[in-house]
Amino acid sequence: MGRPAGAFLHGVHGGPMKVADLMTADPCCIQLDEPLREAHKLMRMRNVRHLPVLKGDQVVGLVSERDLYLLETLKSVDPAKEPVSEAMTESPFAVVPGARVRAVVQEMLANKYGSALVVERGRVIGIFTRSDALRALLKVLS
Repeated sequence: MGRPAGAFLHGVHGGPMKVADLMTADPCCIQLDEPLREAHKLMRMRNVRHLPVLKGDQVVGLVSERDLYLLETLKSVDPAKEPVSEAMTESPFAVVPGARVRAVVQEMLANKYGSALVVERGRVIGIFTRSDALRALLKVLS
């Protein structure tokens, strides 16, 4: 017999599951001065829809596929020249690795966030996306 549905939401030590248990570790990032075209290229190559935006090694924003497409609909925008900083969301939703999955998902739902950056000591160590949450849901349903 399988575990009860709620049992999956507990970590390996029986406590509430932490976002670090489900996040995509070491996500692909982009520098804020890189062109939009480079962001598209990275997203296609890595099959992702969100890129943390860095200045050096510090997170300064998040750019999504939707952000890129929205900015590129403007006639004056050249994707080969326009920097990612023009399309990014500053101060994206970020959590620590020990944040409880339930709280993170509630915040994402309430604010319609597509992802949460997982940050430790000012550095991006992971990203938790809707896809990560859906993979977790599949495990609960199995």
